[in-house]
Amino acid sequence: MSPPPASVPANPRHRWFDALLAWYFVAIWGSGFLASKIGIQYAPPFSFLTLRFLFGIVCMVPIVIFTRARWPASRREFGHVVVAGLLMHAMHLGGSHYTQYLGVSAGITAVLLTVQPLLTAMIASRWMGERLTARQWLGIAVGFGGVVLVVWHKIDIREMTAGSLFAVIVALLAVTAGTLYQRVFCREVDLRAASLVQFIASTLVLAPLAWFVEGFRVNFAWPMFGAIMYLVICSSILAVSALHTLMRHGEATRVTSIFYLTPVFAVVLEFLLFNIVPGIVSGIGIAITCAGVALVAWKGTPQSTD
Repeated sequence: MSPPPASVPANPRHRWFDALLAWYFVAIWGSGFLASKIGIQYAPPFSFLTLRFLFGIVCMVPIVIFTRARWPASRREFGHVVVAGLLMHAMHLGGSHYTQYLGVSAGITAVLLTVQPLLTAMIASRWMGERLTARQWLGIAVGFGGVVLVVWHKIDIREMTAGSLFAVIVALLAVTAGTLYQRVFCREVDLRAASLVQFIASTLVLAPLAWFVEGFRVNFAWPMFGAIMYLVICSSILAVSALHTLMRHGEATRVTSIFYLTPVFAVVLEFLLFNIVPGIVSGIGIAITCAGVALVAWKGTPQSTD
């Protein structure tokens, strides 16, 4: 893989907007596990995701038409958009949803999925021309250690099976590959048209699985509809677009380090909604995680991408 073009320099006047996008992504990604958990109580993963992306198509069609979004300019670009979408949506969400569906604790899932910044750092430093400082590598290690402490009380290795381990590994590899793939090969695509194309492609892959593997068993209920609306509008459309926008503006490792903060937000959300007070170990983990992200994201001497 040849190094991608250098990241777009951040305009100081617009840095506040990138910060807002980052915190929005953290909030939605962190709360998405709860919404997904609600949804798969009414339909198995492939069936639930099929409904989710069908609703996403319904949402995106009028947006693409009325805003006159630019379609992929060539078959090659169209193919890249499809591949990125299948990785980010069909494979990543299919794997993470099935992990929850098989009963694996949120702690194990969070720890395994937050390996992504480490994988991203290794790939970006080796093949994408990003030069990471010792401080950033330290931040990646510190951040991961913090996440382990945050969800320590939820980790139960006894719940892990071969099937659930395979599912979460698929999710981890897919979200890492999909994020980087779109950054390298889909830098100029219109995210509105790309979202529609990716929702259609994901539906075409997941719908047969929902029918032949799961029998498309769905218990239609208002909580499921609410989960679908939240996950499509707030997560699949807005949060994913926010992530790709951030990836266009900054270094891959620095941007993906915010994934460390999603379990932290989930713990805070549990406290606000269910009055579940985090323990001392989780509190220490939150502080350590934030310190790790700060070490990765802090912009000292600009890093060359030549």
